[in-house]
Amino acid sequence: MGTKAREIVELDVEKLIAELNRAYADEWLAFYQYWISARVAQGRESKVVVEELKRVALEELEHAEELADRIIQLGGRPLTNPKEWLTKANCAYKEPPNDPKDVARIIKDAIEAERCAISVYNKLAETTHSKDHATYHLARHILDEELAHEDAFENML
Repeated sequence: MGTKAREIVELDVEKLIAELNRAYADEWLAFYQYWISARVAQGRESKVVVEELKRVALEELEHAEELADRIIQLGGRPLTNPKEWLTKANCAYKEPPNDPKDVARIIKDAIEAERCAISVYNKLAETTHSKDHATYHLARHILDEELAHEDAFENML
């Protein structure tokens, strides 16, 4: 546990860890949503979408790793049971459509997921601003990437 890491945070650290764990669950669900969608998507328009889904999925996995590291720095424990991801997440998991050629639905679901993530990280940045510099910078870093993801998916429609 990071004693000084907890000491310099001017927030309820346990509540902050809970918020970080919810974001952590979001990232795992986003990773899987994009990863599986990239594997099942078919059709003429799917090639570019599949490549973008694969790229963004890896960034979502990176976010999960960064959040896990911060949770541990604060003396917490990242959610260890995948069942908890569905119950603790802020954002909904969307299964790929039954029609693998419905690439537009996959993109719309990705946009919805990114918009939810943007809201989560914007709130986390507001909450931690001037109260927890490390988490604030992490939230801003992830927020910037989520904004870019939304833009990329919107441009595909």
